Amino acid sequence: MTIKDTPEEWEIRGTQTPFVGKKTSMRTDEVVMPGGAVVHRDYQVHPGSVAVLALDDADRVVVLRQYRHPVRQKLWEIPAGLLDVPGESPLHAARRELYEEAHVKAEDWRVLADVYTTPGGCDEAVRIFLARGLSEAEGDRFAVEDEEADMELARVPVDELVRGVLAGDLHNNCLVVGVLSLVAARSGDGLDALRPAEAPWPARPFEA
Repeated sequence: MTIKDTPEEWEIRGTQTPFVGKKTSMRTDEVVMPGGAVVHRDYQVHPGSVAVLALDDADRVVVLRQYRHPVRQKLWEIPAGLLDVPGESPLHAARRELYEEAHVKAEDWRVLADVYTTPGGCDEAVRIFLARGLSEAEGDRFAVEDEEADMELARVPVDELVRGVLAGDLHNNCLVVGVLSLVAARSGDGLDALRPAEAPWPARPFEA
């Protein structure tokens, strides 16, 4: 058996979009089940996202603390953002988010992991990058607003983040997946064996 996710699409008899928001929408599909029954499946339609695990020479990760209203918590996260520019390269978006949220640039970029955040209720796909060779970005800092105006920045050792994840103290999915993927890659074939930054991404096709 090959352990690999594969594309598949069951028949859809009808679809409705009862809500359209600024960046996402809700959709209801009438999906034909294997036994022939037709059921309704509600889910959020999402443009996709990128996230950046930025690792400095002292083995610290650039993290930020931000209020997330749906869960009523301030979460420690890695820089991330929406793929809301049609056709934009995920790598270009990741570079932008690292600059805007941390005012940092990186020389070496790799793909750590590609994930669906909540595939039972949302079609959001996230590409998590590893960025190394960090330095301060040139130019003015990005003007922040709303939740980002209250954002805190820090650099935290990888080992401390791993302990926080396993202790149940850190919950952001991109941080959790990114940090544990980093540790797994190190114990496997090494970070230089990770996929290149422009590797194909079938979940969100793009032009390199």
